[in-house]
Amino acid sequence: MTAIAKPGVLPANPNFSSGPCAKRPGWSLDALRDAPLGRSHRAKIGKTKLEQAIALTREILGVPADYRIGIVPASDTGAVEMALWSLIGARPVDLLAWESFGEGWVTDVVKQLGIKNARTMTAPYGELPDLSAVDPEHDVVFTWNGTTSGVRVPNADWIAADRKGLTICDATSAAFAQPLDFAKLDVVTFSWQKVLGGEAAHGMLILSPRAVERLETYKPAWPLPKIFRMTKGGKLIEGIFVGETINTPSMLCVEDYIDALQWAKSLGGLKALIARADANAKTIADWVANTAWVDFLPVRADIRSNTSVCLKVVDPAVTGLPADAQAAFAKQIATLLEKEKVAYDIGAYRDAPPGLRIWCGATVEQTDVAALTHWLDWAYAQAKASLNKAA
Repeated sequence: MTAIAKPGVLPANPNFSSGPCAKRPGWSLDALRDAPLGRSHRAKIGKTKLEQAIALTREILGVPADYRIGIVPASDTGAVEMALWSLIGARPVDLLAWESFGEGWVTDVVKQLGIKNARTMTAPYGELPDLSAVDPEHDVVFTWNGTTSGVRVPNADWIAADRKGLTICDATSAAFAQPLDFAKLDVVTFSWQKVLGGEAAHGMLILSPRAVERLETYKPAWPLPKIFRMTKGGKLIEGIFVGETINTPSMLCVEDYIDALQWAKSLGGLKALIARADANAKTIADWVANTAWVDFLPVRADIRSNTSVCLKVVDPAVTGLPADAQAAFAKQIATLLEKEKVAYDIGAYRDAPPGLRIWCGATVEQTDVAALTHWLDWAYAQAKASLNKAA
């Protein structure tokens, strides 16, 4: 193949990883100057900051007024597991999994909690299970956006408005970049590190009135760790949802989240964030449409993520190789780009098929994505030359 000259323009920000994600444009440590360091989060100043984070979350995401929003320990994982340990078991449950994180929630429910009346509906990487098979009489657990497969649900039309069960949605790489239909969602979780580029270790837990009713009327058969307990004496612990967090949060991380939320608000809110992510993903899509060696991992355009964009190498000279050699080829592309300080950590997730994963969330600049595509072609050409030489 014809040699490709090394591109002359580097992305201004090489952080295209899906976690930790790129900070907002223009971010600096000065954005954290108002953090109440050394102060208790239960002091007035700390609680005020936490209340501000919750209020801005509600405003920007459009969370209904009667839904509770809490800041909880252990990132998105902690938020999901708080919900599973506290809510699952009252009804049969349908578990949807089409990538590694969804598979993790299957393990929690089936193997850790030992729920017998659970149905697991799976699909291979790049596809969705049959959403129409979900029983509205059952609870359902699913990821809105599969971070490691690049596959998202196209909408919430498959969720019955008059459902009897609860919908428990891990939305960690969808929140702030994809429209979430809260009327169809009873539990929504996410972490700060994804679309807004915040720091991890803290999770967000959003509960509908139906989820609160379940918490107050159902007692699981298993003991709950202290950090999972959301009720006391059969009543919701309201303090969790007004800034009285269960454990001690980092006020530095809280300040960073508030800064990202204020940046989002200054852009125009959720619509502007979604537009930025869509524009970034379209830049990749336009490049893919004109590039023979690469394609999307998701099989359909309507289920492709606009945040965790997952790609596969489709060059027959590569796809004809053994699986470990295909993985090595994709890894070589990622390694070359990291060495050139073009893009960090864009290899496919360890459990996913060999390929690349490019974070295109709202904090990423479209000009950087466009610059990256030229470097992807260069790195592919370098890897292909090495492959031909070895042959």
